[in-house]
Amino acid sequence: MSLFTEWKKKIENQNNDTGNQKFFETYLAEEKEAYKAILASKKIAVEGKLSDLAQTYGMDNITFMGFLDGINNSLESELDLDALTEDSEINKAIVLDKLYYNMLNAKASWLYELKEWDDLLTTEERSEIRKKFNEDHRAVSHKVGRNDPCPCGSGKKYKKCCGA
Repeated sequence: MSLFTEWKKKIENQNNDTGNQKFFETYLAEEKEAYKAILASKKIAVEGKLSDLAQTYGMDNITFMGFLDGINNSLESELDLDALTEDSEINKAIVLDKLYYNMLNAKASWLYELKEWDDLLTTEERSEIRKKFNEDHRAVSHKVGRNDPCPCGSGKKYKKCCGA
């Protein structure tokens, strides 16, 4: 069984409330520390053997797979998570703009508010990313005008058909 499959099983088996809460609190704290270390190093890449990386960031291999699952779509090219083993070599660059955007999307304020971002992205860059995120997630609906064709397909004007 692959490490990623084990990670997914571990997540699915979190049924009871107190165990579930404790598991996620622990994971989120480990995730935060890993991001702090990555951002502080200014190396902006995930490179090395999977088991060594997990140890470096203070996680077990299965939990580190969860971390990789979260950061995967912020990498230059995505990893095939199912194919990774403890001995797999990883060498992927992190795209900072994508990472910050994805943290906003995940509503992970404990991650996108880290002070380590100050050295990597300027305040202006971060506000541009936030602005783009807000634009992408704005609800926009198209209102049918009175003299437009009716959306029901009858060919009549909206005011003479469904808008009457």
